[in-house]
Amino acid sequence: MQRRTLLVIGLLGISFTVAPVAAQRDFSNVQIRTIPVSDGVYMLMGSGGNIGLSVGEDGPFVVDDQYAPLTEKILAAIAAVSDGSVRFVLNTHWHGDHVGGNENMGKAGAMILAHENVRKRMNPAEFRDVMESSQQAPPDALPVVTFTDGVTFYWNDEKIRAFHIPHAHTDGDAIIQYTNANAIHTGDTFFNGMYPFIDVGSGGHIDGMIHAAGAVLAISNSETKIIPGHGELATPDDLREYRDMLITVRDRIQTMLNDGMSVEEIVASKPTSDLDARWYPENWFIAGDRMVEQSARSLMR
Repeated sequence: MQRRTLLVIGLLGISFTVAPVAAQRDFSNVQIRTIPVSDGVYMLMGSGGNIGLSVGEDGPFVVDDQYAPLTEKILAAIAAVSDGSVRFVLNTHWHGDHVGGNENMGKAGAMILAHENVRKRMNPAEFRDVMESSQQAPPDALPVVTFTDGVTFYWNDEKIRAFHIPHAHTDGDAIIQYTNANAIHTGDTFFNGMYPFIDVGSGGHIDGMIHAAGAVLAISNSETKIIPGHGELATPDDLREYRDMLITVRDRIQTMLNDGMSVEEIVASKPTSDLDARWYPENWFIAGDRMVEQSARSLMR
């Protein structure tokens, strides 16, 4: 029952705009769960993408911040395990269920950081191709520091390394490695136990998703804890199973494309029918058909 409830929360929580969806929803019953990950690192679960949290003498360092109406609850959860105000918020990508709290955090004094394409996607004045799928974010919500390939923070006696994976879930994804704590936050390049959403319209590609999983596994060992974008705290074995599923789906679709089949024909052939029981849990919003369509369209680019 708990897993079913979490999946419902995930379904409600994934949004690909910055503000309007949050304004239409009631977050009053959302509770923030604090899950210990490793020494000085926590995962916060509420509604939307999972939050990473580093705590220590330097102050809270946050990865993603869900929706604006949840900021007070998120800050209360942070205060329960750390003193001081949030100094940094690092966004893994631009979707609203991961950056919706940026404005509140920014106004409270946190520095917002992200890959350069996150700022562009949140600011349609710079990125005209997403005008219909993104609202102009308030200035205080925009990242004030951006990077291209990667950036490293030495904070809370921790080496926090963010590095870019091109064209995976979006074109602005960042993987966050807590080096000393042996923990990694994958953002939405990893949906634990479920089919992923590949935002083809924002530069997402199934090959990039596979590459992201491989990159995380390459810097992991058997003791590494993995914070997925959605789903429960994971292990490298969980991620490896997910990556293998992506490869299977990709290879099946690529063969069909090579045979001249259209996207519609590929979807109708149900190439994930033997996988759906494992990767399409009840109440999840990405069915095999949608996964196939997104993957096929990315492979045609």
